[in-house]
Amino acid sequence: MSNHAFLSPSSSHRWLNCTPSAVLESKFENKSTKASEEGTVAHAWCEHKLKTILRRRSDEPISHYTNNEMQEYTDLYVDFVLEQFNLAKQKCKDPLILIEQKVDFSEYVPNGFGTADCIIVSESKIHIIDFKYGMGVLVDAFDNPQMKCYALGALKIFDRLYDIKDVSMSIFQPRRDNVSTWTVSADELKGWAENVLKPKAELAVKGEGDYCVGDWCTFCKASVRCRARAENNLKLAQEEFRLPPLLTDSEIENILSVIPNLTKWANEIMAYATESAVNHGKHWNGFKIVEGRSVRKYKDETAVAKALEDAGYKDIYRKSLITLTEMQKLLGKQNFNEILGNLIIKPKGKPTLVPETDKREAMTITDVKNEFITED
Repeated sequence: MSNHAFLSPSSSHRWLNCTPSAVLESKFENKSTKASEEGTVAHAWCEHKLKTILRRRSDEPISHYTNNEMQEYTDLYVDFVLEQFNLAKQKCKDPLILIEQKVDFSEYVPNGFGTADCIIVSESKIHIIDFKYGMGVLVDAFDNPQMKCYALGALKIFDRLYDIKDVSMSIFQPRRDNVSTWTVSADELKGWAENVLKPKAELAVKGEGDYCVGDWCTFCKASVRCRARAENNLKLAQEEFRLPPLLTDSEIENILSVIPNLTKWANEIMAYATESAVNHGKHWNGFKIVEGRSVRKYKDETAVAKALEDAGYKDIYRKSLITLTEMQKLLGKQNFNEILGNLIIKPKGKPTLVPETDKREAMTITDVKNEFITED
């Protein structure tokens, strides 16, 4: 069995909205990225730390991606899981906690399976917890299809052993300071599986249905060359971008809403064309590969330091405090707060225009002017 299902839980948001995408993606090679490799290592630390605390056998992960930041964030995840486990103990004498649990939901999705980061089972409730180390996209637990697929697999295992009434699903995304939980009844979840998931999966596995463009295109392997996405973006560009003097407020609002997708798509096209030219010799008419600008750097810092010292120069080093994350690791949380608590500030972030769906609290115009006004 492959490590990943053809219709995987992690890609369900995509193939549920654009059913032919799974077959289209299968034509492209699976390529790991630094972000995905880093995420794999972070998940391994989460698993190891939880198993160690629960006195289960586990080998410590070894990777060059391991750093203090990863240790801090995975510690926070472990704290969250243990907090939820203790809450379950208050309502159930002996709840179960499963780490990296394989689940099967092939009753609804052909050959559907996956691995849930953590499942806590009590007498009438299942709690699915998923760790997200990425920081590029904010992930919400509300109506999350990946989490619902895991939940269906967990229900298949435990529904006959327990009288499960509700299923809670939590996303823990520490690098975005994002923790969200959504609860749904087991009956409602099964209804969704029968009426939405199953028929959509039947179309997706055969590559049938309509291509549909949306935020689910972000991680699609076919997105750069997808004709539906190209036609959609080119159509938006033609319709929205007119001469500035003719734009109304309403037109500007429409443009603001499509700029991120258009910019992202254009950057992806450029990256794809560049990679094809550099690594595969592809020639694009009207374009050429040139050497980009670079910044000077020392060839050998040790040799540079010696040469300067031999020449009589002494003030060649610059000292600075270690980062806040390193400092907290060095002192420990309690000492860090006691010694430096009053000496740490968090400057206000630069005002940024975002969609109203963004979870951050809106700034008032007065606050913006008072905090960021500049003097002549």
